[in-house]
Amino acid sequence: MPVKSPLRAKTRLAPEVGPDDRAALARAFAADTVAVALATPGVGRVLVVADDRALAGAAEFVAEPEVRGLEPAIADGIAAAGATAIGSAPPTRVSRQSEWRGGRSSGAHPAEAPPVGVLLGDLPALRTVDLAAALEAAARHPLAFVRDADGTGTTLATARAGVPFAPRFGHDSAARHSAAGFVELGASDASSWPTLRRDVDTASALAEAVALGVGRATAAEVARLAASLPWLGP
Repeated sequence: MPVKSPLRAKTRLAPEVGPDDRAALARAFAADTVAVALATPGVGRVLVVADDRALAGAAEFVAEPEVRGLEPAIADGIAAAGATAIGSAPPTRVSRQSEWRGGRSSGAHPAEAPPVGVLLGDLPALRTVDLAAALEAAARHPLAFVRDADGTGTTLATARAGVPFAPRFGHDSAARHSAAGFVELGASDASSWPTLRRDVDTASALAEAVALGVGRATAAEVARLAASLPWLGP
């Protein structure tokens, strides 16, 4: 899970939200996303790539001492998870279907890299049931992704055990993942896993997340900001 420094995050929430409050919200989004990932059945490890250990919470921390952008941070996390880097030699055996348990797929060869997923850190409404269902669906495909609620981005990208993995996060990531051979999960039902799809970059997205029901840390920040941001709702 890559997490940008809160001081540099969520600039698109301006002008509705000031810089200090944006930073507080970004920390809360990350805290709630990490907590849900850790609590999701079948998830063996959660690694957070960030410049501040506090952002990892109870998850494993992968230090990002320099600001190098999203893709390098993701690459560092994939490497730290022990997954197969793109362009490396394929493993001698890849399991037909991976389970996301213990950081390794059931039935996988001991020498295999584990299945791995990249989850964005700004999913404050995320629920374990949605993440678990998406990961179960992802285990059926070598490479897979979940499109965000706005339709152009990605909130989750996955690779089965031993499959070389180079996710395409960033601008128009949904189209780029599709072009790179990632299978879109839930493509036939855009309403599936709504809490996994609702990342937050804008004021309207934050209001939608609040309507879905956000985690404890984000709820506390929303309550604190309620007087100055009435558009967030109750």
